[in-house]
Amino acid sequence: MKRMRLLAGLTALAMTAALAGCGAAESAAPAQSETPAATEAPAESEPAPTEAPAETAETAAAAGALRVAGLKGPTTMGLINLVDSAADGADYGFTLDFSMYGAADEIVPQLVKGELDAAAVPANLAATLYQRTEGAVQVAAVNTLGVLYILEQGDTVQSVADLAGQTILTTGKGTTPEYVLRYLLTENGLNPDSDVTIEYYSEATEALAQLQAGAGSIAMLPQPFVTSALSQVEGLRVALDLNAEWEAVAGSKLVTGVLVARSDAIEADPEAFEAFLAAYGESTGQANSDVEGTAALCEEYGIVAKAALAQKALPACNIVFETGDEMKTDLSTYLQVLYDADPASVGGAMPDDAFYYGAG
Repeated sequence: MKRMRLLAGLTALAMTAALAGCGAAESAAPAQSETPAATEAPAESEPAPTEAPAETAETAAAAGALRVAGLKGPTTMGLINLVDSAADGADYGFTLDFSMYGAADEIVPQLVKGELDAAAVPANLAATLYQRTEGAVQVAAVNTLGVLYILEQGDTVQSVADLAGQTILTTGKGTTPEYVLRYLLTENGLNPDSDVTIEYYSEATEALAQLQAGAGSIAMLPQPFVTSALSQVEGLRVALDLNAEWEAVAGSKLVTGVLVARSDAIEADPEAFEAFLAAYGESTGQANSDVEGTAALCEEYGIVAKAALAQKALPACNIVFETGDEMKTDLSTYLQVLYDADPASVGGAMPDDAFYYGAG
């Protein structure tokens, strides 16, 4: 990997399978030749990150660097071209100190204490941080739309309504995947508690193992696990793209990941932050136009275990860069659905307008 100036706390974990900034795959998971490193929901704990002694958060701040963190998985895919170019010495008008973690709970305390300036995190975590910091953290961009898909080993499911009477194997009970699934079922006239059976597992790898074992023929999984599953389970197909299903009933886009930033970091150098956003947008465009090159960087930086898997998964990971009013429309609709399901999932209250950086 090219040399990066990293903050203290850079994790050097080599994950073979995880869900949403998740823990390692359990022993029940089958052996896999291509296994995704992570996706972003739900977050589970990782081993404590090791320290990078060359530079601390304090010395980075003193040098005027923008201290940015990412999670292994789709929410960092759009950023990685910028990270790599900055590591090569590209001049963007700001200095980037980038660190990457396996779980969101490693990032949260650093943002709260001001040891990080910005981070790519799950969307509902952004709202929670806004409440927890009393408005000290804002959302600046949507970087990932929905990564959830309904998979079927067969050809029965052509619509959400076709899930009636079926068993769905999935993960994320009590977190955003459950709320999204229940919302879509309800909006399509199905009672999530009586019209379908939802079997929850602790990790996506476990749900995939159960699918392989014949415990069911239908599963809801996130990318890049979807790509991995399609290569491992004979006859498996993508039955429903939950992005399309969400847009059909909500009238907005399904959101997975966002960029948050501390307000004091933005105010300390607004021009540098705007330059960062512009460079991030360009990096996202490159991730979508140069899939092969971006996939190689995803492996190099540990975002996904294998470049071949990343190359197949990237087009379906819905990497975007939404700012301003578009960001606010999509994110606020998504957060309202989560709030209605469980207010605690967004920090106990819906964020006000000040949460949305750059929106009217």
